[in-house]
Amino acid sequence: MTPEQVRHARDLLSRPDNSVASIARLLGVSRSTLYKHMPELSGGRRTQLQGTT
Repeated sequence: MTPEQVRHARDLLSRPDNSVASIARLLGVSRSTLYKHMPELSGGRRTQLQGTT
């Protein structure tokens, strides 16, 4: 993934109505690719979002 795609994915993940699967589909990558490039997802999306509030 390009740095721009990673930024876009992070922005989309900040919105609770977006799922990892839908973001991966939008960016044309697999879910595993998102997890590889976004290590903050490894604890689960709920954990990642709670850490930012």
